[in-house]
Amino acid sequence: MRTTGIPVVPASFHFAFSDKLFVFRHSFSLGYSVKFDKIKILPRNKIIKRKLMLKFLKAGVGIVSLVSLLSAGENGVHWSYSGKSGPAYWGNLSSDYAMCRLGRNQSPVDIPVYDVYDVDLPPIVFSYHAKSTHVSNGHSIKVTVDPGNFIVVDGEKFKLRQFHFHSPSETRIAGRSFPLEAHFVHVSDSGEIAVIAVLFEKGASNRLLEKIFHRAPAVANIETPLVLSPKEIKSLIPSKNGYFRFNGSLTTPPCSEGVRWLVMKQPLTLSKKTLERFKELIPHPNNRPVQPLNARVVLE
Repeated sequence: MRTTGIPVVPASFHFAFSDKLFVFRHSFSLGYSVKFDKIKILPRNKIIKRKLMLKFLKAGVGIVSLVSLLSAGENGVHWSYSGKSGPAYWGNLSSDYAMCRLGRNQSPVDIPVYDVYDVDLPPIVFSYHAKSTHVSNGHSIKVTVDPGNFIVVDGEKFKLRQFHFHSPSETRIAGRSFPLEAHFVHVSDSGEIAVIAVLFEKGASNRLLEKIFHRAPAVANIETPLVLSPKEIKSLIPSKNGYFRFNGSLTTPPCSEGVRWLVMKQPLTLSKKTLERFKELIPHPNNRPVQPLNARVVLE
């Protein structure tokens, strides 16, 4: 873990100082600003600890739009997770997918837990009240939810559009992979995207996962109805609110950048039987390999 007092950062970051503002801005895409109550230079062997206010800045390639999210992989160009249409070739399949090859802020990543910046991230405010939903089978098992479910990040409301699953996990924690990962995809009124990632390890059964995978159709591109209660959907969110945060991209074509990534630290559990059911529905790995962090930093 690193503190944000006198950080050692890549050369591609730029710093601006004043009596109250300390800024590190990403060379390519989103940056961060960290406002201190007071800046005080301490010896390097001491920790600088001050109340922080975190705010993402729009810069570089900027914000991925809702259009990019809804049209991801739907321009008629086939892509997959293996062979000549697999992740290594996504960027060459279509000009619309060029960011998969050229992007410098791509997801997923391997989070270096001993090399992150401790800025006391504020808790994520969850307001999930899922009612009628639909579950479908395509590149993943996807659950589309009705309006009325949202989170609040940076004082802004992000509405939950859908959540889906990857096995094995796309995100790694200090090199560790997990059997399953859920992505909760949210969109603000301005079109910005925030993704909450929840990791699952083998253990006790999760009843909601069982329900979802039982209702999921065995045939691709078909939707089946699914009703989730507020209590049920909340069972997919860890009770501990700690998380890692970084800027990244969609993990499927078109790999658009400018996505807020919020990876929950506490993993949930699923049974071996539930994992086997998912693999029956998606009989191949559906995870994109981890991408280089490059000049990005990870906050906690």
